[in-house]
Amino acid sequence: QVQLVESGGGLVQPGGSLRLSCVASGRIVTIYDMAWYRQAPGKQRELVAGIASDGSANYADSTKGRYAISRDNAQNTVNLQMNSLNPDDTAVYYCYAHVRTIASISRYWGQGTQVTVSS
Repeated sequence: QVQLVESGGGLVQPGGSLRLSCVASGRIVTIYDMAWYRQAPGKQRELVAGIASDGSANYADSTKGRYAISRDNAQNTVNLQMNSLNPDDTAVYYCYAHVRTIASISRYWGQGTQVTVSS
C-alpha cells in the first residue's frame, strides 16, 4: 500500500501565501503523475495543478500564474506554492498520485489539508 501525507495548510489573509507539501511512502516502484485537487464546501473536487514525472505541469485557469507545483522524484514529494490567495481559494486540498508498486498500479489520495483564506 501507499500513503500520501499532506502538510502546510492553515489560515492566511487575502493576498498571502502558503506552501503545501505531500510525501508518498510505501512499496513504491515509480510514481507517474502527481497532482493537487481541492474541494470547497458544496462543490465538486477540482484539479488545481498536476505534474508529470518529467516535470511538465498543468494548471487550472483559476490558479495559473498564482500557483506553482513542483516535485522531487528522489524524495517522492510534491509541493504546491500558492501566492496571491483570495477567499475563493478556501477549500480542503488533496494530494494525488498515480503509483506503481510491486503489486499493482493504482491511484492514491491523501487525507486532505484545510486552507482558509480570510481576514
